[in-house]
Amino acid sequence: MIKMQRKIKYLITAALLGLILTGCSDDDDDFERGNWVSRSVFDGVPRSNAIGFTIDQKGYMGTGYDGDDYMNDFWEYNIDGNYWVQKADFPGTPRTAAVGFATAGKGYLGVGYDGIDELDDFWQYDPATNTWNQKADFMGGSRREAIGFGAEGTGYVGTGYDGKNDRKDFYKYDPGTDKWSEVVGFGGDKRRGATSFSIDGLVYLGTGESNGIYQTDFWVFDPSTEVFSPLNDLDEEDDYYVTRSYAVGFEMEGLGYIATGYSGGALSTIWEYDPLDDTWEEITQLEGTARQDATYFSTGDRAYISMGRSGSLYLDDIYELYPQQEYDDED
Repeated sequence: MIKMQRKIKYLITAALLGLILTGCSDDDDDFERGNWVSRSVFDGVPRSNAIGFTIDQKGYMGTGYDGDDYMNDFWEYNIDGNYWVQKADFPGTPRTAAVGFATAGKGYLGVGYDGIDELDDFWQYDPATNTWNQKADFMGGSRREAIGFGAEGTGYVGTGYDGKNDRKDFYKYDPGTDKWSEVVGFGGDKRRGATSFSIDGLVYLGTGESNGIYQTDFWVFDPSTEVFSPLNDLDEEDDYYVTRSYAVGFEMEGLGYIATGYSGGALSTIWEYDPLDDTWEEITQLEGTARQDATYFSTGDRAYISMGRSGSLYLDDIYELYPQQEYDDED
């Protein structure tokens, strides 16, 4: 009898130990990678579809739409100091859905929509003198919701919507000559509201929509050869939910990120791209309000998402992402 009682006691103890170990294992599995920290709220008017670019440790943001007015104010975000400073207003037509990028220490802003017409003008911003200079009009004609990026001291603008047709063409801007030339070879679909990011000199681009369909193709562009190459589609795996439009894309520490946007509604999800094996992994979603048409700043080791809208709610908050940290809802 005593022997039997000892056996039962042993079995109960073993079962309890198993539950404890399982619980510990579940705790490990519950680790949520990716933490967001709220930073200094934007000093100006909440808005969506503003342009943004980063030069050194400063983020620059301007233009956009606040639900009533098209904007031309321009701001600098001091990343190290966590504060905003208003800079010289953009002297062109107030607009939304423009492109913005930086290359060779200068910022560029062009195309977009003023509430009546798509636009084709193109401007350079010099942060050293806080001045704007108009440059040669965009060669591809008037459009909005295009993508733009800088690479190897030059700029590129492509895709978008011209008021009648979604586009898939790309053009290269040479700051030294103030001239545009067409870049051929993009085999992807037409689109508006796409996004891009750069890793180690290569530019990755995708997302967007056309004819009411979210585009799933994903491409890498090599500026040194001006060749576009296809990668795995954004829906390559059944558990990928990367496809969307009006998202932001940026790079940190050799990995790419596509965040927020629109897919049947405003999104707060963020997906991390590893170029070494062409795969995606979801990390902790944006802690703030889900949004589309947001703006971002990225230095390569720090990244921020700000502004945007959720339906008719226009936003002025800003969050910094720490992708390798555990999520903490207390900060």
